[in-house]
Amino acid sequence: MSTVRIPSAMRAATGGAKDIEISGATLREVIDGLVAAHPVLGAQLLDVNGQLNRFVNVFVNDTDARYLDALDTVVGAADRVLLLPAMSGG
Repeated sequence: MSTVRIPSAMRAATGGAKDIEISGATLREVIDGLVAAHPVLGAQLLDVNGQLNRFVNVFVNDTDARYLDALDTVVGAADRVLLLPAMSGG
């Protein structure tokens, strides 16, 4: 199972959980499993087309998933997935 790190801004949707173990062979399967367990996260993580929402950054082992294969990125049991809400400001 991959470990998904939940940022503090999203922990209300996971009952306060900081780390969640989710099985899946790809990032898409891990995200789908996370959303199945915590449906409120769906709108935060995925857009209407089922792709990564542009307002969230997802890292697999410290590499932005958009620079890998996005949701098709292969993940293993020892991999860490980090969710980070995009920050903006001026």
